[in-house]
Amino acid sequence: MIQKWKFHETEIKGLYEVAPFRADDVRGCFTKDYSKEVFEANGLEHDLAEVFYTTSHKGVIRALHFQRVRQQPKLVRCIWGHVWDVVVDLRRDSLTFKKWLAFDLIGEKYNEILVPAGCAHGYLVLEDSIVSYKCAEKFYGEYDDGIMWNDPDIGVQWPLEKIGGEEKLILADKDKNLQSFRELMEHYEEF
Repeated sequence: MIQKWKFHETEIKGLYEVAPFRADDVRGCFTKDYSKEVFEANGLEHDLAEVFYTTSHKGVIRALHFQRVRQQPKLVRCIWGHVWDVVVDLRRDSLTFKKWLAFDLIGEKYNEILVPAGCAHGYLVLEDSIVSYKCAEKFYGEYDDGIMWNDPDIGVQWPLEKIGGEEKLILADKDKNLQSFRELMEHYEEF
């Protein structure tokens, strides 16, 4: 079976759900989840600056992260396991400002999302997982920022029941101490 590339733009401008090229046969599967040429042929610019992976246990929330300066567009794919991925539009001039969308990224499904600059990104790990980030800008620790996972103004409806409830959440200290959406809007004019 061969699955050709598919690109679906969501209601958040520049946020795409992508089905990569995949060829299955008796040996297993060959997957091509990024091609500069294919992306450009579909009107998408995404030049790779760096690639990294996270390994996470079931119950982890990796908050709603972004870079304040030198924003980091990213192609995100769960290559093993299952995450409930969230993107929040933080671009003040966007028609979907403050809107969030969620995606089930599942290793066996091979789906991925292209997250544009100006959006926060995070996910809840529903099964032990490995997630790949193919970024169009380098990571700069001095610009790293985020919004708390349970911010009331954004109101993400995390499916906590799928991990056994809020008491099963695993949060890094960094993610426990993130700002609210209101604090972000008071301090930064970039978004």
